[in-house]
Amino acid sequence: MRKCALSLLFVAAFAFAEEPKKLYENNFEKADLEKVPEDMLVLDGGFAVKEEAGNKFLELPGAPLDTYGVLFGSTEPANVVVSARIFGTSKGRRFPAFGIGANGVGGLKLQISAAKKQVELYKGEEVVASAPYSWESGSWTMLRLQVLKIKDGEFKIQGKVWKQESKEPSAWLIDHTLMGDLPAGRASIWGNPFAGTPIRFDDLTVSRATL
Repeated sequence: MRKCALSLLFVAAFAFAEEPKKLYENNFEKADLEKVPEDMLVLDGGFAVKEEAGNKFLELPGAPLDTYGVLFGSTEPANVVVSARIFGTSKGRRFPAFGIGANGVGGLKLQISAAKKQVELYKGEEVVASAPYSWESGSWTMLRLQVLKIKDGEFKIQGKVWKQESKEPSAWLIDHTLMGDLPAGRASIWGNPFAGTPIRFDDLTVSRATL
């Protein structure tokens, strides 16, 4: 019995040790409506906390049509995981684009480009990797972006997306080796309301990642 108890204790301790350390977390449940939390920096756009069916989230209006973003968390150059869940809708043949990012304004962005049926990885304004993905309108989509430093001048950038009701895929949808330097910068969320409908963001987290 004592051996069994010790084994369970070891497993629990190991699991706790493996749990990624969260550097930032915001589910907006304590946020004031019609405002943006003070720890966030709005780059552009009419972002505001809204509520529906008892759930609070950060919403980007459906107009005007442009690219808008918000920065949050601490400035980490690498070895971080940025996660969020995002809701959007299409309208006719118009589709939104939205994503999460790391390393500040000119850093990395994992974006669902619904009209292209793709997930794209941007470095600055350049698409450096992409993968097919059929986004479903009117559903919450989970996004995760991981930035790992392999050595000086070499980074592994990984991204995955999945519908909230589905099981998280074990494999990364995008797995890209990036050569060069990455700036230190805050995590981010981005929205392009090309459909003319609002985009909602929730459950933002930044966690420590390890090789």
